[in-house]
Amino acid sequence: MAELALAELSEGARNELMDLCEDQFAQLEKLQNEIILCEPDFCETPHEQSVNQLMATEAELKQWSTVEPQILAQNSEVLLQMGKEEMLKLCSELEMIVSCQEAKRDKLKDTKEQELKWLEEKKQALLATSSRVEQLKSEKEKSSELSIWKSTKAKIQKMKLYEERLMESLGDILEKHVPLPHNESGSNKKKKDVPSELNEDLISLSEILELLMNKVLTTPHDPYVTIDDTFWPPYIEMLLRYGIAVRHQENSFKMRLETFW
Repeated sequence: MAELALAELSEGARNELMDLCEDQFAQLEKLQNEIILCEPDFCETPHEQSVNQLMATEAELKQWSTVEPQILAQNSEVLLQMGKEEMLKLCSELEMIVSCQEAKRDKLKDTKEQELKWLEEKKQALLATSSRVEQLKSEKEKSSELSIWKSTKAKIQKMKLYEERLMESLGDILEKHVPLPHNESGSNKKKKDVPSELNEDLISLSEILELLMNKVLTTPHDPYVTIDDTFWPPYIEMLLRYGIAVRHQENSFKMRLETFW
């Protein structure tokens, strides 16, 4: 580049530029000789020598900072050519900067697209998660209601089974200890003072109690049961005497189960 620029200059400009170069080389050679002939100051320790060199360098830097720069050549042709070279160099550097900035811009653009894609994916994931959470909440509520219903149904079934067992046990006990009267021989009739003819439709004591309990449960506003010929009078008397049942205050042919609470 320098040789091409030198070839484009006129002969006078080239001669002037060569003279300036020779002067600069001569001055540089002189400075090198002075440095070689100058005896270095040796110190006892390397640390002191480093400090002295640093101080000398700072002093020289301060001196050069006060020197005003001078134009090497006064020829306008040389200055124009140097300006062209500097402009070409500056343009090349600016092109490199522009290329780097474009590369950064493209990279940032790609990064932006990736971030937008990632953001959209996260939004979709959030929507799907929110929908799943709502679905699980709904399923949980339904499951809770269903479990409560099943639990209640199981408890009711258990109570029904327990009630049936109690009634069966009560029926067995009453059948064993308080059986229905039977028609027996004449001698036994006189001993037990049982009427000669008994109604064959008499119901057992357990059946009477079941009627009373069912009446209380089905129609609690009217818990009274009508006493008919199927009720054996000794059973009715026993229930009334031991406070298990009570008669109606206005109708003696009705009775209900005593309230035990």
